[in-house]
Amino acid sequence: MATPTKVAAVAEIKQDFSDSTAAVLTEYRGLTVAQLKELRVSLGQDNKFSVVKNTLTAIAAKEAGVDAFEGHLTGPTAIAFIKGDAVAAAKSLTDFAKANKALVIKTGFFEGKALDASEVAALAALESRELQLAKVAGILKAPMAAAARTIEALRLKLAEGAPAEEAPAAEEAPAAEEAAAVEAPAAEAETTEA
Repeated sequence: MATPTKVAAVAEIKQDFSDSTAAVLTEYRGLTVAQLKELRVSLGQDNKFSVVKNTLTAIAAKEAGVDAFEGHLTGPTAIAFIKGDAVAAAKSLTDFAKANKALVIKTGFFEGKALDASEVAALAALESRELQLAKVAGILKAPMAAAARTIEALRLKLAEGAPAEEAPAAEEAPAAEEAAAVEAPAAEAETTEA
């Protein structure tokens, strides 16, 4: 018969699964309390590293629709419930496991897909989303800077009275339209100030 404590524990684990985009199942046999605390800190505030009971976790996982842990719930088990950046959390776990051989990464799931230990390591090898976003932003800035240079060159040509045959090519036409749109408010501002 299920006790209220066990029912509450299953409900909490099920909620952790539901709230997480990823989770990593580990065996922590041989780690000290201080090492577990260090691991929790390295995972960050958005993530939770919980020591769990295997039978209760099996029930909670089944109720949450997570089948990635079937057959892996043996020995002293802890789960990293990842709500933040899954790549950064996987990297923290794998780095910690390299430094502390007592932590064994068994399996995991990411956005509903089961991962084996090597796939968790591959996830950790990816760049974090923040770095990817920064690179995308840098890529986007480059065309913007080129467009700004094109607009400035067109503005200088127009100021010098360049002939019409030196009008921009078809691919530069949007840049010329942007230049006109940028210059129109500036011209209006000059007229209102005079």
